[in-house]
Amino acid sequence: MQISSRFTIAIHIFAVIDIYEKDHKITSDFLAGSINVNPVIIRNVLQQLKAAGLVTVKRGSGGASIVKPLNEITFLDVFNAVESIENGELFHFHDNPNPNCPVGRNIHKSLDDKLNLIQEAMEKQMQQITIEDVVKDTQKYISTEHV
Repeated sequence: MQISSRFTIAIHIFAVIDIYEKDHKITSDFLAGSINVNPVIIRNVLQQLKAAGLVTVKRGSGGASIVKPLNEITFLDVFNAVESIENGELFHFHDNPNPNCPVGRNIHKSLDDKLNLIQEAMEKQMQQITIEDVVKDTQKYISTEHV
């Protein structure tokens, strides 16, 4: 299992917006320069964040901005905005275990609760970490760099 890069790109977007918004217009090209990806990818992620009510995006020369205070935006909020989880389930179970096999017939009963525990633990941890945590750390690392 691997979470797509959309999640870390979205976190990076929040950090760039917060750190640079006072001095720069935050466009998809500007964000793409920091993240080092195609601006189309940035625009797609921004649209997902906008749909979740986490950012606003003004077309043309307006740029992107953050809607809520950073300490109110959790990793889980961002994850839910940019990752497409089918039916809210992190783990996708193979579709057709063999009902004629004792293991196949019982694997869901044996595994589903364990996978749910893992997902619940991950979501609980993601609710504890905010975008503010990342921005504060980023600012700290920037201030300690030797340029």
